[in-house]
Amino acid sequence: MKFTRITVDPGQMGGVPCVRGLRIPVATVVAMIADGTTQSEILAAYPDLQREDIAEALRYAAEAVRERELPLVGT
Repeated sequence: MKFTRITVDPGQMGGVPCVRGLRIPVATVVAMIADGTTQSEILAAYPDLQREDIAEALRYAAEAVRERELPLVGT
């Protein structure tokens, strides 16, 4: 899968994946969605973002967790 809107630059934001070279980490966008923030609210908070950026951030996060197993708390 190719991501055209996600960038990783070791000299920016500690090398964490960001949206289009902006200082907006993918994790921030994904966390906002998880917290119930609407796309419209995210776009208002970050005017440089576009709807396509949000969609690609979610696809990137999905692919990232598909690539490795995360520790889960047992029940």
